[in-house]
Amino acid sequence: MKQRSTTPPVSRKFLAQSTLVAMSILVASAGVIQLGSNVLARDYNAEIQAKQQEAGKLDAESERLRGVAATLAEAVSRLQNQINEIQGHIDESQKKHDDLVAEIAQNEILIQKNRNALGDILSEMYVDDQISPLEMLASSKSIGDFIDKQEQRSSLKSSLNDKIKEIKQLQKQLDANKKDVENVLRDQQAQREQLDGTRAEQQKLLSDTQNDESNYQRLADQKRAEIEQIRADQVEAIRKATESAGGGGSVNVPQGIAGGGGYPGQWAYAPINAYVDPWGLYSRQCVSYVAWKLWSTGRYVPHFAGAGNANQWPSTAARYGISSGSTPVVGSAAVIMAGYYGHVMYVESVNGDGTITVSDYNYAWDGLYRKYTRSASGLIYVYF
Repeated sequence: MKQRSTTPPVSRKFLAQSTLVAMSILVASAGVIQLGSNVLARDYNAEIQAKQQEAGKLDAESERLRGVAATLAEAVSRLQNQINEIQGHIDESQKKHDDLVAEIAQNEILIQKNRNALGDILSEMYVDDQISPLEMLASSKSIGDFIDKQEQRSSLKSSLNDKIKEIKQLQKQLDANKKDVENVLRDQQAQREQLDGTRAEQQKLLSDTQNDESNYQRLADQKRAEIEQIRADQVEAIRKATESAGGGGSVNVPQGIAGGGGYPGQWAYAPINAYVDPWGLYSRQCVSYVAWKLWSTGRYVPHFAGAGNANQWPSTAARYGISSGSTPVVGSAAVIMAGYYGHVMYVESVNGDGTITVSDYNYAWDGLYRKYTRSASGLIYVYF
């Protein structure tokens, strides 16, 4: 039975978000809901406000942690890029190292081959040295042949010695290069390990932060679920108290439907309280629907100018010469005066058993249309 005055200058966005809290609760100044002689000692409004504050703080902390997590995720990404870059350098250094190792192995093979060749020559020279020069000269075709043979052996020996020295020098340089590359590779791997460690720490911190964020959000959602339960409890409590205040005992109120009763679609399907109608009343509230219903039948409906709560209708209408009474009349506005806002319905028919059939909006604070039969007693009827 949520009603709404147009007096407070509240934004539409806030109205749409806070309909069931600040604008829909029948709250007396003492902080309890009073309907006639019935007092609901439980302060639903205060409970909802407290839960909303708790949820707001949890949401704020969740949002803060979401920002921290985003910063950490960016840091992890930067570290991963650095790791990828240093890994590229490691791969290059490892290739250089492997190439040097292969080249060194090839040089060792060359050295061994040259050593073997030199050994063969030295063996031949040793055999030749066992023969006297006269014998060698005698076995030669000529003195020139003897001299050429001696020079060839000496030249070959010298050439092999030079080749071995050259290969050894190259081997020495390759070993030095290999050592340099190994040092660079070792430094790069150490840098990679350090980056891996830092990234692991940042990733753990990110995971912990995301987990904390999720926990805060879960707690905030839990608070909102508690708010919805409090609202449901409040709806039920006020429904029972309103029935008692209306004097009609139990009211069989059907499930509400959207856009019923011919209420204009631009209001009926908009968010509740999204618009102010021509009579200064918020859309999808009971007062807006009944004002439109009266106007649609060709009657004059004044602008309520901030005095449009349902329980203000009799006094507001009186200022325009519109009378009120306790007798139900088809087409009149039936007002429940109890509560902070009250509730207003349109009388569709007056029945012979002391009941009336009414239509309304927002009976259960859901902004929906309903049509049902209830007791005619305990209400004030405004005869527009």
